[in-house]
Amino acid sequence: MYKLLSHNDLDGVGCGILAKLAFGKHVKVRYNSVSSLDREVEWFFENENQDTFLFITDLSVNEENEKKLDAFYKAGGKVQLLDHHKTALSFNDYAWGHVVVTDDEGKFTSATSLLYEYLVSHQLMEDSEAIAEFVELVRQYDTWEWEKNDNQQAQRLNALFFLISIEEFEEKMINRLQTSEHFGFDEFEMKILDMEENKKERYIRRKRREVVQTQVGEYLAGVVYAESYHSELGNELGKEYPHLDYIAILNIGGKRVGFRTIHDHVDVSEVAGHFGGGGHAKASGCSMNEEAYKKFVVETFHVEPLREDAKRNHYNVKRSSFGSLYKNKKESIFLIYPVNEYEWAIDKNKTKMDLTFTSFDEAEGHLKRNDTAWLVRDEVFVNYLMDEIKKK
Repeated sequence: MYKLLSHNDLDGVGCGILAKLAFGKHVKVRYNSVSSLDREVEWFFENENQDTFLFITDLSVNEENEKKLDAFYKAGGKVQLLDHHKTALSFNDYAWGHVVVTDDEGKFTSATSLLYEYLVSHQLMEDSEAIAEFVELVRQYDTWEWEKNDNQQAQRLNALFFLISIEEFEEKMINRLQTSEHFGFDEFEMKILDMEENKKERYIRRKRREVVQTQVGEYLAGVVYAESYHSELGNELGKEYPHLDYIAILNIGGKRVGFRTIHDHVDVSEVAGHFGGGGHAKASGCSMNEEAYKKFVVETFHVEPLREDAKRNHYNVKRSSFGSLYKNKKESIFLIYPVNEYEWAIDKNKTKMDLTFTSFDEAEGHLKRNDTAWLVRDEVFVNYLMDEIKKK
């Protein structure tokens, strides 16, 4: 008999699907939040048969259960922990732990890809084209590699996962992977996914207007309240406001904070770790404990949201050789302009600032981080230029 305890996201449920494909009725699968895993492990020790093979995937246990699992293994018990989070690397010290962040080819792994590799290599499952394609979609979505590869299939697989129940998703995927040569979506799924895509875009547009900016330790964070589309939202907000080091997404109902970044110089697993959480370098999370609540809710509640840059300009555009005009809530006017081929400067209220920058992006990042300014609409820019011409 087998038992699998896994995460309740797409990657975790992907592991459950593989386990049911491999073991059928001989496996019990339980999906857990980060906080509920340890209770499940304790229940296993109290109630399950000593001969049951325990798999733990996409999650790691606390220190107490770590010791219990090691004692269980040394006493002849069967256990295998498979994870891909950097914060779980210490489990490689145990014979029953296998944590891999990147594989031999340098690709980021997922729990589903690690379990698939384990099952095939131990001859517990036959290799299959359809299953391999499904596993790769899960891996690309979970590591956010899908966006770099523009793999919309991976993004849509995650969308489908959230549109239906876990039980229905499992059943659909198992039947499909058992009967199809290649993985794909049926006609009905394509229709509801198109509808969901439009809904998601509207949601993200609304949330762009609700982001507030705050300093948290060494990083400048964007904070937004949201209960849906956390990964997509964090990525889009990161691109919309690249001067922010990371985005903190607050789910008040779930009492969770999600952290997302598009930058290589920021490791949000370390940010989450400060608040008792963990995860990946680009995506992580924590429970909203007292410290996190104070920092991200209490201290930002009064802060006004950031203003978006003007979207449909023809004249006042970024990186223009004529200059790009910005404004902030104090009614200060800023002009970013090239001094020469290698240098950019900023005028504040028509007075040149002391600093110069090696690129437009560096100048704009400084302006947004320190003065919370936004790109103004064309008519404001044209009026500014007309006033300058009249003066001359």
